[in-house]
Amino acid sequence: MAQQMRRLKIGMFHPNLGIGGAERLVVDAAVSLQKLGHQVIIYTLHHDPTHCFDETRDGTLDVRVGGGILPSSVLGHGHLACTTLRSLWLARTIVNARENFDIMLVDQLALVIPMLRFARARILFYCHFPDYLQARHDGVWRAMYRVVFDFLEQVTTREADEVLVNSRFTQEVFRQAFPMIGRVPRVLLPPLNLAAYDQAVDSGDVALWGLRTCRPLVVSVNRFERRKDVRLAIEAMAQLHGDGRAGQACLVVAGGWDALVAENTECLRELVALAETLGLRARTLAPSGVRAGDARAALLPSDTQYAPLLLDAAEDAAAEDLADVDVVFVPSFTANQRTHLLAHARCVVYTPSNEHLGIVPLEAMYMRVPVVAVDSGGPRETVVHGKTGFLCPPAAEAFADAVAALLAMDDARWAAMGSAGRERVAKAHALDEFGAQLERIMAGMLQREPNAPVVLGVLLSLFIVGTAALVFVCVSLVY
Repeated sequence: MAQQMRRLKIGMFHPNLGIGGAERLVVDAAVSLQKLGHQVIIYTLHHDPTHCFDETRDGTLDVRVGGGILPSSVLGHGHLACTTLRSLWLARTIVNARENFDIMLVDQLALVIPMLRFARARILFYCHFPDYLQARHDGVWRAMYRVVFDFLEQVTTREADEVLVNSRFTQEVFRQAFPMIGRVPRVLLPPLNLAAYDQAVDSGDVALWGLRTCRPLVVSVNRFERRKDVRLAIEAMAQLHGDGRAGQACLVVAGGWDALVAENTECLRELVALAETLGLRARTLAPSGVRAGDARAALLPSDTQYAPLLLDAAEDAAAEDLADVDVVFVPSFTANQRTHLLAHARCVVYTPSNEHLGIVPLEAMYMRVPVVAVDSGGPRETVVHGKTGFLCPPAAEAFADAVAALLAMDDARWAAMGSAGRERVAKAHALDEFGAQLERIMAGMLQREPNAPVVLGVLLSLFIVGTAALVFVCVSLVY
């Protein structure tokens, strides 16, 4: 830490502290700032110790959960209104706690910024992607209330003292999506905690049951959400099996899965059904800690298998668990499972289109695994076509050809692609450099006057609360 930089007290606000890319960034930002000597407290609406990153449950980070007694939805509807009201309640709790933060780093949900103005801290907003561009606007009712919330997203984002984005792609999208803001956000590339990926696999971990194999793996890592387009990986693998180019390869689809998120459950079931329809032998492995008969087990596909409580020490360390399967689904994977999968992967397929950045390609490249990704959005800035992987149009045929090329590639060229990827990530996404950049940005913020007065925060907060409450009441009456 630079000598002139005093110890800061930093609050972070993130709606749902699960295991996605946005959550990984928040955790890494907090860890890097703590290493520099600053105090960090993370506030969130939801934190499930069985579905989170290790740093948020092992005492490394100070995580505080709030949001009042409001539900997350009304019979599956009104998620945005409920999340807004719960977030404002949590923001009010932060203000009342009088922690005297120097900086509040707000992630994803800009609607809390006016309320957090009362905390008298500088507001740093990290925009992964404009929310309204990812939200559904179908249906008259949803379109009506989205008009208001979409406008509020732009107005409240403008009230931040500093706005950061994760890629040049997002920077340009932000500029076009928010013309009222009138400023171009700064790009701060997400980091990787490289030391975490250098750790050896714990071969005695019972969570590896069902994944021990000598077969080359084609790995997909994404949340189980439809917009991630994981079906593209399954369709590509089906083509490879159909024309005989798959060889001994097996597709592993790992991803964030939360029993409280209906789309996660629905999407996983849809992907399993797709694999079976395409003639692939599919299997689902239960998340670590979920046992048959548990409430969460009822939400998993019918083909789900459950790990034993202990691995049999007499079993061969090179046991082959994937001899009779073409696709394995791993919902809510652990860090050790991720390391194991990347250590055995021949390639990683990354299927979302127009993804704002994508942490998964960075993880794969650092682990010396070539990446096949859609030729759009953030991967254009991270994957070097022909050198660290391949960029393809979002079509099963193109993905199948790229995967087939990597499966058939000679080991020397494959290793060279892996080494190039690792070098690229180590140079541009080191955690220490990210922390130093973030610290410099925060130091600059403290030298400037706040971007907006508290009185504006009062007016905006009242309007947002009133709007969200009205939507909440209307949804409750309708459903």
